[in-house]
Amino acid sequence: MKTSARNCLNGIVRAITSGAVNDEIELEVAGGHTVVATVTRHSTQSLGLAAGSPAFALVKASSIILMADCSRIRLSARNQFTGRVRQWVEGAVNSEVTLEVAPGLEFTAIVTRASAQELGVAEGIELTAVFKASSVLLGVES
Repeated sequence: MKTSARNCLNGIVRAITSGAVNDEIELEVAGGHTVVATVTRHSTQSLGLAAGSPAFALVKASSIILMADCSRIRLSARNQFTGRVRQWVEGAVNSEVTLEVAPGLEFTAIVTRASAQELGVAEGIELTAVFKASSVLLGVES
């Protein structure tokens, strides 16, 4: 499978909370971390998602927000992963920042150059990648 999404995470469905319209899916990925996705109930059924089944999550780099020193901040976004900057590519308008959260678990974000400068982005610093469950697309091998 090829995709333009920079973040593709393989995992195992650990839990499904069913709702009338949407379901909440917890996907265990590398390092025992959990990515939470909200998908329609129809999608849960058509993908055949069930606890213990393999699936993958896609998150566009532009959907990820980076935060520094957020230990005293509470957010409604379910997905929050703290890691160290492994790579940083500075562009004229945007910067690409890759965080290593755990061995085999990285998140790449696209942020404005000005935002990267305000955050003091540099290789090795700690940042947190934040994205909403509704920004996660789930898929399965057919």
